Amino acid sequence: MASDLETEVQAIDSSLLECSAEETALKWLQTSDLPNEIYKHLAYYVPKIYCRGPNPAPKREDMLAQHVLLGPMEWYLCGEDPAFGFQKLEQSNKPSHLCGRVFKVGEPTYSCRDCAVDPTCVLCMECFLGSVHREHRYRMTTSGGGGFCDCGDTEAWREGPYCQKHEHNTSETEEEEDPLVHLSEDMIAKVYNIFAIMFQYAVDILTWEKENELPPGLETVEKSDTYYCMLFNDEVHTYEQVIYTLQKAVYCTQKEAIGFATTVDRDGRRSVRYGGFQYCDQAKSVIVRNTSRQTKPLKVQVMHSSIVAHQSFGLKLLTWLGNIIGYSDGLRRILCQVGLQEGPEGENSSLVDKLMLSDSKLWKGARSVYHQLFMSSLLMDLKYKKLFAIRFARNFRQLQRDFMEDDHERAVSVTALSVQLFTVPTLNYKRLQNDYVKDDHDREYSIADLSVQIFTVPSLARMLIIEENLMTTIISTFMDHLRHRDIQGRFQFERYTALQAFKFRRVQSLILDLKYVLISKPVDWSDELRQRFLDGFDVFLELLKCMQGMDPITRQVGQHIEMEPEWEAAFTLQMRLTHVISMMQDWCALDEKVLIEAYKKCLATLMQCHSGFTDGEQPIVLSMCGHSVETIRYCVSQEKVSIHLPVSRLLAGLHVLLSKSEVAYKFPEQLPMSELSPPMLIEHPLRCLVLCAQVHAGMWRRNGFSLVNQIYYYHNVKCRREMFDKDIVMLQTGASMMDPNHFLMIMLSRFELYQIFSTPDYGKRFSSENSNKDVVQQNNTLIEEMLYLIIIIVGERFIPGVGQVSATDEIKREIIHQLSIRPMAHSELVKALPEDENKETGMESVIEAVACFKKPGLTGRGLYELKPECSKDFNLYFYHFSRAEQSKAEEAQRKLRRQNREDTALPPPVLPPFCPLFESLINILQCDVMLGIMRTILQWTVEHNGYAWSESMLQRVLHLIGMALQEEKQHIENADEDNVVTFTFSQKISRPGEAPSTSPSILAMLETLQNASHLEVHKDMIRWILKTFNAVKKLRERSSTSPVSETEGNIMEESSRDKEKAERKRKAEIARLRREKIMAQMSEMQRHFIDENKELFQQTLDELETSTSRGHDNSPSVSDTKLIVLGPEQTKVTEQRQVVTCILCQEEQEVKVDNRAMVLAAFVQRSTVMSKNRSKVIPDPEKYDPLFMHPDLSCGTHTGSCGHIMHAHCWQRYFDAVQAKEQRRQQRLRVHTSYDVENGEFLCPLCECLSNTVIPLLPSPRSLFHRLDFSGQQNLAQWIRAISQQVKAVRQLRDLESASNTTCSIVDKIEETKPPEGFIPDFQPKNPYSESMKEMLKTFGTATYKVGLKVHPNEEDPRVPIMCWGSCAYTIQTIERILVDEDKPLFGHLSCRQHWCLMKKKGSPTCILDIDMFHLLVCLVLSFPALHCQDFSGVSLGTGEIHIFHLVTMAHIVQIIFTSSTEENGMDQETPTDEEQAVLALYKCLGQYAGSALKEISSGWHLWRSIKTGIMPFLRCSAMFFHYLNGVPVPPELQVSGANQFEHLCSYLSLPNNLICLFQDNSKITNTLVESWCNNDEIKRYLQGQRQAISYPRDSNKLIDLPDDYSCLINQASNFSVRECQVLFLAGKTKGCFYAPPYLDDYGETDQGLRRGNPLHLCRERFKKIQKLWQQHSITEEIGHAQEANQTLVGIDWQHL
Repeated sequence: MASDLETEVQAIDSSLLECSAEETALKWLQTSDLPNEIYKHLAYYVPKIYCRGPNPAPKREDMLAQHVLLGPMEWYLCGEDPAFGFQKLEQSNKPSHLCGRVFKVGEPTYSCRDCAVDPTCVLCMECFLGSVHREHRYRMTTSGGGGFCDCGDTEAWREGPYCQKHEHNTSETEEEEDPLVHLSEDMIAKVYNIFAIMFQYAVDILTWEKENELPPGLETVEKSDTYYCMLFNDEVHTYEQVIYTLQKAVYCTQKEAIGFATTVDRDGRRSVRYGGFQYCDQAKSVIVRNTSRQTKPLKVQVMHSSIVAHQSFGLKLLTWLGNIIGYSDGLRRILCQVGLQEGPEGENSSLVDKLMLSDSKLWKGARSVYHQLFMSSLLMDLKYKKLFAIRFARNFRQLQRDFMEDDHERAVSVTALSVQLFTVPTLNYKRLQNDYVKDDHDREYSIADLSVQIFTVPSLARMLIIEENLMTTIISTFMDHLRHRDIQGRFQFERYTALQAFKFRRVQSLILDLKYVLISKPVDWSDELRQRFLDGFDVFLELLKCMQGMDPITRQVGQHIEMEPEWEAAFTLQMRLTHVISMMQDWCALDEKVLIEAYKKCLATLMQCHSGFTDGEQPIVLSMCGHSVETIRYCVSQEKVSIHLPVSRLLAGLHVLLSKSEVAYKFPEQLPMSELSPPMLIEHPLRCLVLCAQVHAGMWRRNGFSLVNQIYYYHNVKCRREMFDKDIVMLQTGASMMDPNHFLMIMLSRFELYQIFSTPDYGKRFSSENSNKDVVQQNNTLIEEMLYLIIIIVGERFIPGVGQVSATDEIKREIIHQLSIRPMAHSELVKALPEDENKETGMESVIEAVACFKKPGLTGRGLYELKPECSKDFNLYFYHFSRAEQSKAEEAQRKLRRQNREDTALPPPVLPPFCPLFESLINILQCDVMLGIMRTILQWTVEHNGYAWSESMLQRVLHLIGMALQEEKQHIENADEDNVVTFTFSQKISRPGEAPSTSPSILAMLETLQNASHLEVHKDMIRWILKTFNAVKKLRERSSTSPVSETEGNIMEESSRDKEKAERKRKAEIARLRREKIMAQMSEMQRHFIDENKELFQQTLDELETSTSRGHDNSPSVSDTKLIVLGPEQTKVTEQRQVVTCILCQEEQEVKVDNRAMVLAAFVQRSTVMSKNRSKVIPDPEKYDPLFMHPDLSCGTHTGSCGHIMHAHCWQRYFDAVQAKEQRRQQRLRVHTSYDVENGEFLCPLCECLSNTVIPLLPSPRSLFHRLDFSGQQNLAQWIRAISQQVKAVRQLRDLESASNTTCSIVDKIEETKPPEGFIPDFQPKNPYSESMKEMLKTFGTATYKVGLKVHPNEEDPRVPIMCWGSCAYTIQTIERILVDEDKPLFGHLSCRQHWCLMKKKGSPTCILDIDMFHLLVCLVLSFPALHCQDFSGVSLGTGEIHIFHLVTMAHIVQIIFTSSTEENGMDQETPTDEEQAVLALYKCLGQYAGSALKEISSGWHLWRSIKTGIMPFLRCSAMFFHYLNGVPVPPELQVSGANQFEHLCSYLSLPNNLICLFQDNSKITNTLVESWCNNDEIKRYLQGQRQAISYPRDSNKLIDLPDDYSCLINQASNFSVRECQVLFLAGKTKGCFYAPPYLDDYGETDQGLRRGNPLHLCRERFKKIQKLWQQHSITEEIGHAQEANQTLVGIDWQHL
């Protein structure tokens, strides 16, 4: 069957391949009816090339399409071979100065924060690196795909629009020349023909809706029965649903189904079955049936294969057109003309319109292709960009409507082009948006998404506003979609269905479009622009009017609310509009006429809103302190109240602009100031603020969380600019036009506190009668909140226009108050500041003035600290503090003042003056009602038992008094000669209260309070007030000529001050005397004690001296002789007791052989940290023999420990408990823990370090074996001979035992083979270790064996001890490497963990090149005692040790000589030293044994050097090993880094400095050995270059180097789908954690997901830290700690990441 298919394909191919492009093109040139000819050609060939089987074959299809279909067109266009024709076109074409590169998903993009006109202006990496912006403040992000690079677009950049590459392309003649002049007439005609026919064909076939017949002109004679079952994408069904359905419908495997689903998601459609109509239709019905249960079914069509074929070719054509126009601007211009030419049907009949308007019917793949074509044609040609923009704006409503209905994302929608156009500022916009709302794909795939390309160009945006009335179009399109209104015509979001919520999300993209249009502000206004903007402003006010008062709420009394109301939709709308509202105000501010008109319109709208509200509210009269005012009766706690008041807030914003731009003073006659009714202005904002106060007082608890959330957002940094801040401004506006007494009375009434303050003694009655604690508490809180509000209204002057300040002052003040809470990182500060529409906070420009930056260390981030001189500007009642922030700031500031030994009062700061329009606000502080309120509260405080009052209340009153005094002081200081200062607060507070009850003056009450015992905290503040009062009075006296007599209050205060000082002095003196007396007594007692216990003291002193004179290793005292760790001169060491404490039961115990075992928690893991061959794997772990470690260390076993000691039985109990708990947990919860109990893992009970075994603590093993004198010891040769005999004897014994089923007795056999003298092979020595120690040794051995070989544990396996020894060797080697890499001395720096680890691990012939010598040494030394204990001939164990060491060292030297690169070195010295001569001799000797393969060398200097460096790691490891084995202290020279490390090591290890002496001293035996080593075949192969070997010293492995600039890294990775800058640690399949990446911005912070976009650079120290974690094998432990700290990490399936 397969072969038939192949021949069929070949047959088709050959008939197609014979088709000649050139001949076809000639035929076309001669015909009179070109469209017909081309259609015939396509009708015949397209179905033969495309869609020939169930799976697409893109390579074959593209190759044939190029040859048969596109080739003829290219020949036709060029009239010659296209390869030459297009080249000529390119040469004659002027290269574009626009870059226009379309971004891939995940590609880095850059925006300059200094020069970009708005944040949508971006550069690709190549242009950015060649531009001036590289040196500016830039922001880096990764593209979502679909936008293009704005390099070369002069409207996008304030400066530096061109990079170096595109700069050359800007010609001297800037005027637009027609690009068609470069083309011949003939060429233009041909291009026009082909483009018109092909573009028309592509549009027709892509928008074709019939499934079974082709457009006219494309039908073929014979029609086959081949169909596709085509599945389309939507954003409703999940991946899982689609995969499941496909498996049922087309019987595919899960893998195939996943493949189909992925393609559908990516390209928008995929055929899932190919064959006859019946066969495909059956699959369709199954899919529809399976997906129609909950939602609308998946879209499936059964399409004839020829239609699919033509559609595939249609897409290919659009891509081809995009490529062709790249050769010349002329071709691009012709394509634009063809696309925008109106057809015979008139309106919207051009090809571009057709594509745009059928956008929501196309699938993703088709949308992407034609959007790309639009971007490379219409948007790259400036003339046609305008025309296209107009078409887009006209269709805008319809496009948006389709988009709302569609279910794809905006990125796939044509509406997404708005950013390309509107930020150009111009567009059938309405129609496009409507389509988008209906469509079910994401906006990225919608044509509506092109708005960003259009609306962000300032010139286009302006043109569209003027000519197409764009603002009105966008806003009214928006209003069309929000139809739900209540009786008053406000938006209603209750009972919001999922579908409406979905549409609402879509509708929000319109607000983005509006933002694009407004983002670049006009400089010169024409009358038309004014008119159009104001028209737009009218529609905008209509929108805000629908929001004014929406989502009203009523207080729940009695029972809790049942259903949380829908509040998010309204707030989402508010958040989205925040920037638009701000930008509208910015536009108004730019032109005085516009501002006046806008103000009038806004005021009129507010009046309309109010006229609907006031029904049913009766008027009442309030009177207090001799003033009365008329208002309405209204209780926030009983009536409806809404937090949404955008119209009043917009008016407040415009009112401030009148003040700021001074329009209010220039044209007062044009403003409707007389129509303003201040009580009406303040009514709703005041209700809103009272609502917040009552919620804080706990009166609205029964309204649930929805209200709490609304209040939170109202104050939140994202919304407050157009919500809370504007409400405050509105109150300031109203209050500045009212009598302050009236204002305060209305305020008291709204806060429901009027009763308390208007009736004298009400407070007393209220506290006694009403013992309801809750009500008292509520009223107290409300009074506090009201006083706070007054502080804010008078004190918040940092908005330009309210106070005489600039915008930078406002930001400075925000930063000062944020930093007075605590030092903050850059990112925290940015988050706490409001952003403008360009995502800027303006912080960088002022931060230097108010804060200092502290750089971060290895962890953490850089912090800004407030400069000390700025703390004078601190205001405790700063209005953007939350409650928590306020108390933290207060605490921090008081603490700071205490540290600086200052007064802890936090007085109000000196404030800037108000603007004239708001000047009258300060009178609130000195009006009668305010003084009445202050007096009442102070009176309550003085008689503090009879009233309900709170300290916060008093604190706020004191703050207000302070503010008033500061204000008066400034007034007097700044007053002119003739101006009388009308602010006379200081005089008013000196007067006593009026009748009937004559209360003392405010001043007198303050003086009383100064000495009140119950007010310690506020004394400083009261003292500050009195001091300021005096200062003010002195100033007044100076300024007024008539002297006022001193009031007795002042004299009183002075005298009380003196009294206090004297009292303090007296107390201090008494305290000093008492201290001196006690000290004298104590020293007397000490002297007595020493006299009585003289001899005791003497002893202690002696002990102290000896202990300080010992070596650091708290090792036994040793005389000044050389310290030697092994061999005949081994330093004798007196045994030391070692006492340790168990961390579980806290008992102490000495480490002895026969005691209970003590163990350390340890973690054994396989490691490739030192590997030189990562590809190597253990072939069959069950049979693998680990005896010889290969020197490439491809996989070692590393043991680490946290050094915490426990009794073995305590540990066993703890571990059993962990296991039991785990079994219970598995039944209860199905989550993982951070450790895997089944694999024997647990956490160290003390430090929670991940561990999987324990290491027993053993005493120094050498004390266990008898030590004999070294005199008359064997030399190397004798020793080797003896050992080989012993080994032989043991082997024979083994063989005999295995064969002992023969009758002959073993003894007879042994006698036949005489063992050497004094050697008893069957002697079984007694095991000196206690049972529990043996048990623990076994535990550790088995764990190492299991982890190292990845096999099941088996205690009896002979490989167990070998694995332990191997682990010991490997661990020592890694520690040595780490110390080398950090240039630290060998012993000075072992951490206690490494120190403990080493103390514990006592316990065919291979080619010499393939053995790691240190592993061999450890195994030999540790296994030797087993043989030695059977030897009674008097040979010391130490002898064996030193001989083994010497042997291995010699073998290592031979290894080094073989593998060292022996290039000649010119630095030959005159007289070679002994070492060099010896080395040369050895080298020659090796040469003889190994055959002549070794190169000749003449000087030994280089060779000796390479031996010395090569053997250093081995010597360092050996020194470490023997030090812990034999317990000899380390000579001080090795504890520091020094020059002669080599010599010191040699002496410590009792080696000659000239290592070659080892060979010479025992020349007889060594020659034989060397010869046997050299005769190995592998050596010969290596020397002939047939194999590799490791050379020494091995280099440390390093992690790969990372580029310094993060964007280079992203760019390298943009081929992968990388989104995050994170380091991921993995251990096995189930363990992992994220670790902070080593890339930091200038503020020392990492930036996950590039949310902030600051430039990132590699921090070397942090990268070193990660490297160190890896080298020290601490990664698993790091993961363990992370997972314990953050349980969510445990559930992640790490292996899939």
